[in-house]
Amino acid sequence: MEIYKDKTKSFEERAKDLVSRMTLEERCEQLKFGAPAIERLGVQAYNWWNEGLHGVARAGVATMFPQAVGLAASFDDELLRSVAEVISIETRAKYNEYSKHGDRDIYKGLTLWSPNINIFRDPRWGRGHETYGEDPYLTSRLGCAFVRGIQGDGEYMRAAACAKHFAVHSGPEALRHEFDAIATPKDLEETYLPAFRALVKEAKVEGVMGAYNRTNGEPCCGSKFLYDALCDWGFNGYFVSDCWAIKDFHENHHVTATAEESVALALKNGCDVNCGSTYILVYKAYQDGMITEEEITSACEHLMRTRMRLGMFDETEFDSLNYNDVENEAHKEVNLEAARNACVLLKNDGILPLDRSKIKTIGVVGPNAQSQRALMGNYHGTASRYETILRGIQDSFDGRVLFSEGCHLFRGRVEGLGLPGDRIAEAVIVAEHSDVVILCVGLDETLEGEQGDASNTDASGDKITLALPEPQRLLVKKVLEVGKPTVVVVVSGSSLNIESDKENALLQVFYPGSTGGKAVAEVLFGETSPSGKLPVTFYKDVHKLPDFTDYSMRYRTYRNERTEDDNVLFPFGYGLSYGDIRVTGASAVCENGVVKATASLKNFGRATKDVLQVYFKSESADAVRNHSLCAFKKVSLGEGETAEVELSIPEADISVVNEFGTRYLDRNAKTTLYFGTSQPDAQSEALTGKKCVAVDLKL
Repeated sequence: MEIYKDKTKSFEERAKDLVSRMTLEERCEQLKFGAPAIERLGVQAYNWWNEGLHGVARAGVATMFPQAVGLAASFDDELLRSVAEVISIETRAKYNEYSKHGDRDIYKGLTLWSPNINIFRDPRWGRGHETYGEDPYLTSRLGCAFVRGIQGDGEYMRAAACAKHFAVHSGPEALRHEFDAIATPKDLEETYLPAFRALVKEAKVEGVMGAYNRTNGEPCCGSKFLYDALCDWGFNGYFVSDCWAIKDFHENHHVTATAEESVALALKNGCDVNCGSTYILVYKAYQDGMITEEEITSACEHLMRTRMRLGMFDETEFDSLNYNDVENEAHKEVNLEAARNACVLLKNDGILPLDRSKIKTIGVVGPNAQSQRALMGNYHGTASRYETILRGIQDSFDGRVLFSEGCHLFRGRVEGLGLPGDRIAEAVIVAEHSDVVILCVGLDETLEGEQGDASNTDASGDKITLALPEPQRLLVKKVLEVGKPTVVVVVSGSSLNIESDKENALLQVFYPGSTGGKAVAEVLFGETSPSGKLPVTFYKDVHKLPDFTDYSMRYRTYRNERTEDDNVLFPFGYGLSYGDIRVTGASAVCENGVVKATASLKNFGRATKDVLQVYFKSESADAVRNHSLCAFKKVSLGEGETAEVELSIPEADISVVNEFGTRYLDRNAKTTLYFGTSQPDAQSEALTGKKCVAVDLKL
């Protein structure tokens, strides 16, 4: 019996045996993302490219969850794992069904190129909404949960996750194919690499994707430094280039002179499969003596090992999954729960939740009120039903609901032959005839997203301002001038400043997925108490931020920002609820490399969820400027209910990093833990009316 068919052997052994039976030319062909069949060996054609950022994408109908940044707003790793489990079940079900019909096209495989765990270091980055925000600790915890949900914990993986984009990648989009991101050893260890390390070492992520840019001079898909880091972490999955990134080596980065040299640089530095077309020259590079047969064989073995782990050569427990397991009622409920948790209440003067008994007419205004695209975010799938915000309100309210688009998302007029502002009068009329106005503004993936995908050609998908598009700025001004009680609902993937203080409430919902409108309505009418927290800082103005191309973390994100700049609109970790959960006491002791912490919580208001957040502040000279998140836990408490929450915090999560990139626990420096439902900064305290409980920690 051939070893590769022997289920008693390890996947490693089976993959080596299978590859040994291939000709060298066949091995070369397997390194392309669209790998051909080898019928005599039972190897089916396979396309490695599939997307599952917040649902199975680009392959027909699937459950479409909130965009990644909205999932991050939940601060709930258990929820992220549940979401990922649904995505992987639907991935496998669709793969099974498509395979039965001989459909092995792109976006129909089991290797999902998600999650995106880059750090959202600058609010201008258009792709930032694909990430879990600006904090490396939050990113690592949510990323690990997502990977575990995708891959499962059985003998075979349900699907394979992929950590991207490795590494030091977060714009500008227009420069990504030629840009060299310079990062110090301290910034690498403190910010840019921790999430990747965690996903490799803890979650055993099966794939890693390189970035388009260079990092400290080396193209990321052919970087010895990054490859060595993966080896040091014990990575034993497969490495894939970003799409057409390898041709950037010679065409844009100019670190090689020919395509064959680019093939050699990538393959020698661990890139197993090329998303793109450069690896059609693998055999030519071999003939020219640039790469060895052993290097080709090793890459092919990595790829076959992944396919073995996915059970592509065996019968598995997942073979029975079928289209009945796609977008079913159970999955829709997980989606709705995720959308509820993505809502972040930024301001409320008491208008929310709305009292139906006191309202006869609600006016819903704005370009994102009836927009299906506003629910999506990028890298999205196709839902069979979309609950827009307007529909959610209409379905939840028995009185009259008036609607006006108000303006185009970014153009000066809605109708091509109309005058500028052709829907403003209607919006004002709707407001005048309403008891309450729900004003739905913001962006969508056409304005912030990936270079080439977004219509925002002026900035290649990035943002040049944190202000709303000009037509929406006028709409906000005119509607608020009417003077009716107004709730502003912002749909966007990142920081925006609506430049107003006249609204009664402000609700950030990110891109909330196909059930987003229902979730938003539940929050507005009080069926759900909002519990989301900002995974990114919301700023007032980009002009006080460091240059977009500067990858130094100095003065970036909540951990290092200058509070004296007065540029923070809403802080990282901030979000209100309809309840009032407070930390009433806390304790912490460091034993055997772990901080054992306990927090006492009490809800002084109505039933709600909230997020217990723990930050540490070190007085070490090597510490970040402010403080860092080191633990969090989503909690649910009824009115008057109390709880004791126990947390285990590894010493590494309260460590500091010196200029040489060495992480250590500074036992000579005072270290304080802060327990609360927000950061321990003055602005968060002012916005929430709550003060964190501080505990000095003896190390």
